[in-house]
Amino acid sequence: MSMILFACVVRVRDGLPLSASTDFYHTQDFLECRRRLKTLALRLAQYPGRGSAEGCDFNIHFSSLRDVACMAICSRQCPVAMAFSFLETVWWEFTASYDTTCIGLASRPYAFLEFDSIIQNVKWHFNHVSSIQMESSLEKIQEELEFQPPVVLTLEDTDVANGLMNGHTQIHLEPAPNFRMEPVTALGVLSLILNIMCAALNLIRGIHLAEHSLQVVHEEIGNILAFLIPFVACIFQGPGRPVLRVGANLRVRPRPK
Repeated sequence: MSMILFACVVRVRDGLPLSASTDFYHTQDFLECRRRLKTLALRLAQYPGRGSAEGCDFNIHFSSLRDVACMAICSRQCPVAMAFSFLETVWWEFTASYDTTCIGLASRPYAFLEFDSIIQNVKWHFNHVSSIQMESSLEKIQEELEFQPPVVLTLEDTDVANGLMNGHTQIHLEPAPNFRMEPVTALGVLSLILNIMCAALNLIRGIHLAEHSLQVVHEEIGNILAFLIPFVACIFQGPGRPVLRVGANLRVRPRPK
């Protein structure tokens, strides 16, 4: 059995999963460990850079730096130094592939799906390469762990107990009601057809009303022009016509011979 069973990359500030390895284990204990890993991911900002949550059959290890954390589910036989060396390798691979802006703007889970294959390859390498070949890197990690030991939790610490989660009130999520759509009856089909016909008639009446309104406007403009054109023609009439002058008395200038 492999020592490193599952790994994922999450965003520290909100626990959003960014990428994960393929999961081939479906035992009840493993699925329960996956559930607790998700709970722990939401609270990574509360812990230091490295930590482990120990269980009966599996351990959860996490390593975070800045806003990116790598988490893994390992068997109890997996050396701690090997687990953290694996997480450090995945972290460097991920941060070398994506910048902080791209990571910060991610809005949906597993936004970096293409990185899954890289996690899978690194996991396969650590599961199949002998510890002798990784001796130098494991010694370096072991020295770091001795100098600054990781925080140690239990899987029960990552779960919700008595309605509280490390001082935070448990949020109860109720499933949404399951609505089922029923087939449309003959009466419903008839009602739909009548509604469509009424809508079409209203549309036709609206078009005719708009056309009539435009015709009325045109007729009113024509009446106005019928009065304005003669008035303008009278003002601009040429010489040789009588001219009306406004003064004390109204006089008419006779037409010159």
